[in-house]
Amino acid sequence: MKLLILNGPNLNLLGKREPTIYGNTSFEEYFEQLQAALPEAEMEYRQSNHEGTLVDIIHEVGFSYDGIVLNAGAYTHTSVAIADAIAGVETPVIEVHISNVHAREAFRHKSFMAKNCVGTIAGLGLKGYELAARYFIEK
Repeated sequence: MKLLILNGPNLNLLGKREPTIYGNTSFEEYFEQLQAALPEAEMEYRQSNHEGTLVDIIHEVGFSYDGIVLNAGAYTHTSVAIADAIAGVETPVIEVHISNVHAREAFRHKSFMAKNCVGTIAGLGLKGYELAARYFIEK
């Protein structure tokens, strides 16, 4: 079981950025905990602030990995390119959001990714990544 955890813009600031929304844990710290909790999966973590790089990564793994757990950050609400990349690959994708995007600003309520994903998890904090990974492991 090979999974990619892919984070988009500003998620490299987790643990520092708006801790009341995103918490105090860096993603690197959380990823170590996630790997320990799910040793049956080979997980890779990547992050980029650049839309084209995220598209390239999806293309790179989209025919060989068993699943992609994607938090596209703000690109969720703006990127047709990332949505098209998801639609163009065979690897299934689960969209994850740390905060409940539907309880935030109206522009965050629309996801370009959702229609091309097998599911969406929002508002459960970092736990959403584990739930998405467990879905792929158990399916």
